[in-house]
Amino acid sequence: MITHNSSFVWDPEKESANIHKHRVDFSTASKAFKDTQRKIYTDTRHSAKEERFFCIGKVESRILTVRFTYRNGKIRIIGAGYWRKGKKYYEKEFNGPE
Repeated sequence: MITHNSSFVWDPEKESANIHKHRVDFSTASKAFKDTQRKIYTDTRHSAKEERFFCIGKVESRILTVRFTYRNGKIRIIGAGYWRKGKKYYEKEFNGPE
């Protein structure tokens, strides 16, 4: 289970690329996990080598989607952005993306 006390890790180069492309740093991305209304989905498209997930949560009144995996007991952030599709799933009442 993910709690706001969980440890987060990430690759600084991947974070830099994410900031350039999506304007979101991974420290901000980690805040999505603190949203008590957050939703967690399995990323079935990118889980071939290791299981990956999406966390969709509200950060500073916007809906943020965070791609992540678990490694060595920590949440490893892979990417994040304010995507319309994430907002759509955050607001839906069903069990995940199609």
